[in-house]
Amino acid sequence: MSANQEFVLEILQESGLATKSQIEAARAEAHPGTVVETLISSGALTEEDAMRALAAHAAMEFVEVGEVAIPAEIIAQVPREIADRFKVVPVGESDAGLVIAVSNPLDFDTFDSLGHLLNQSVEFVCGTEAAIRAALLKYYDIGGDDADGSSLDPFGSDQVLAEGETGDAPIIRMVTSLLLEAYKMRASDIHLEPMEKVFRVRLRVDGVLQEMQNPPKRLQSAIISRLKIMTGTMSIAEKRLPQDGRIQVTVGQRQVDLRVSTVPTTHGESIVMRILDKSALQLGLPQLGFLSDDQAIMERLIALPDGILLVTGPTGSGKTTTLYACLNYINRPDRKLITVEDPVEYQMAGINQVQVNVDIGMTFPAALRSMLRQAPNIIMVGEIRDADTANIAINAALTGHLVFSTLHTNDAPGAVARLVDIGVQPFLVSSAVRAVLAQRLVRKICPKCKAPWELLPSDMRALGVDAGQVAMASISKGAGCDNCRNSGYRGRAGIFEILVVDDDIRHMINDHATTIQLRKRARESGMRTMREDGIRKVLSGMSTAEEVISVTMGDRE
Repeated sequence: MSANQEFVLEILQESGLATKSQIEAARAEAHPGTVVETLISSGALTEEDAMRALAAHAAMEFVEVGEVAIPAEIIAQVPREIADRFKVVPVGESDAGLVIAVSNPLDFDTFDSLGHLLNQSVEFVCGTEAAIRAALLKYYDIGGDDADGSSLDPFGSDQVLAEGETGDAPIIRMVTSLLLEAYKMRASDIHLEPMEKVFRVRLRVDGVLQEMQNPPKRLQSAIISRLKIMTGTMSIAEKRLPQDGRIQVTVGQRQVDLRVSTVPTTHGESIVMRILDKSALQLGLPQLGFLSDDQAIMERLIALPDGILLVTGPTGSGKTTTLYACLNYINRPDRKLITVEDPVEYQMAGINQVQVNVDIGMTFPAALRSMLRQAPNIIMVGEIRDADTANIAINAALTGHLVFSTLHTNDAPGAVARLVDIGVQPFLVSSAVRAVLAQRLVRKICPKCKAPWELLPSDMRALGVDAGQVAMASISKGAGCDNCRNSGYRGRAGIFEILVVDDDIRHMINDHATTIQLRKRARESGMRTMREDGIRKVLSGMSTAEEVISVTMGDRE
């Protein structure tokens, strides 16, 4: 019996159209794969009732196709061969596009293919197979001897996704449950990874991947197809090339965006969905992890009228969240803010956001040049990747604009060398760059199970703290509870290194000083390393020694 038929039987039982005893009786009587047909033929339910229940579950409208008078101009929009091939009938038009009736609300490949074949927007509704076959006969003279039995019956054992996919379990519910569970666990991203014998699902929570219960391997293609359909832009038929898309879901009263990326692998398409929770935009600097002294520095820097403020760190270090928090802090009606991003991660009210599209020539440099003609006060460049982008951003900063951007460097002084390496003259770097913020993320101790803790001597040596500092501190650790899923941690905060470009640093940049020399001078001026900022957060009870040591392992100081 097909997995899809079990799905339909489950829906019928939940909707009250068939009882468990009726289903078991039909199962005993039916040939393999015809349980729903047996229920219909026995009079336990009608095909229309079953289709209405299935349509409701798929969030599709049910239409009584036989009672619709379909104009000739509507029929003409779907060629006969396409109507015959997919066993569909156009029934009208709506604001969403051409309305097409299907007898299988689970046939994702048909939904995807018709939009491409017809080259227009399509809205799908459900009708009974009998009504659609009658309409095909009436409007296209298809039926009788023409019928080839190729229609994908949602009730039968032949239900498979096109191209040899292995059938539809409760895919919609399974995918929805996965997204809800990821959101409830505060996951930053969802990884669906095809392996040789398993379809692995992992969630990244507070920076750590956690493996979830894996769905059956045979449902791999169906789950991936469902997610592609949810984006509205990704092609189910294309499995050989990477694709990108977005999914927008509503959880309670909150709207959550997911950035979807697929990559072909040896055993199928791997999908990563990054969860973009807009509540992160409302975070203030203290919630990001800035202590009062660093917060005062940042508030002064982001209030400057011009110059460049760079945020650096590896992928996943929270750079984008910091930039958005800064923009949110200074977003006022009397200022014009424009961003150029690839991709636009969060949509913010009151800010003009530009999406990079290399395929049509909308590159970072092209977008930046256009932005400057829009007379902005503040510009955010998602990332400085090349000399053109860097030089335009520098020139913008030198002509009275405040520019925010990111770089991939390990520490703050390294940003200077990176800009010079990609082709920016040192005197331009020294003139335009106001400060560089390097950051990492450390897990915060769970507030529900937080308890006093004593540092081990080895931890004290690694952190470079003495007994006197520890005696004055609030060293803590999480014991593990339901609130943190027994990890002892809940949420993350930044640890920071802020290099402010003062006159001494500016002269050193002009004189081609090395990163080591810049770092030494910045330290003499009071710059704390990320390790040192992390130590403060251990001593204040925000994080643990183990966490800070592991995250700042590369900090040799």
